Amino acid sequence: MQDNDFFKTITDRVGEGYYTEKRSKFLAFAHHVTTVEEVKDLIATYRRRYYDARHVCYAYMLGAERLDYRANDDGEPSSTAGKPILGQINSLELTDVLVVVVRYYGGVNLGTGGLIVAYRTAAADALAHSQVVSALIEETITYDYPYVMMNDVMRVVKEMSPRIVSQQFDNTCSITLSIRRSEAEQLRNRLNKLSFG
Repeated sequence: MQDNDFFKTITDRVGEGYYTEKRSKFLAFAHHVTTVEEVKDLIATYRRRYYDARHVCYAYMLGAERLDYRANDDGEPSSTAGKPILGQINSLELTDVLVVVVRYYGGVNLGTGGLIVAYRTAAADALAHSQVVSALIEETITYDYPYVMMNDVMRVVKEMSPRIVSQQFDNTCSITLSIRRSEAEQLRNRLNKLSFG
């Protein structure tokens, strides 16, 4: 079993966190997300639900490679909100995660250090109340072949056990398979050999 076939994320159950400092309240929410559209919808929902809050700050990380991410301070001093939230996501090596922290201002300025601690602590609390899980990284392979090769293709499928996503049978057949990343190249090679065998 290859370690690079897995990534860490959280379940669909929303993790909630809370922090208060000098009458400012920080409400934190951790969500499982897979697309930027989901992120935008959730941010819009929080802005509507907490319309009377001073700030709705957030950070997210998407994709198994953890290359798609963003941190947003929503009017707080630069790097005092989004970055500390993202830091908590990174410290747990999570992806496909959005953490939103809603701030109600308590009338006393916390200073940059105080804000960083507040956002980091609220985000950490939300993630602590989330369930972390490992997810398998899969690759999808589509293979087209003539009907006469059906038995050969199905033998490879039986031996390698990829998940069949879809298939269609005609003069030219097509099968779409999903398999763990570390075995994708082997599956691709075996199917391609059939074409030239």
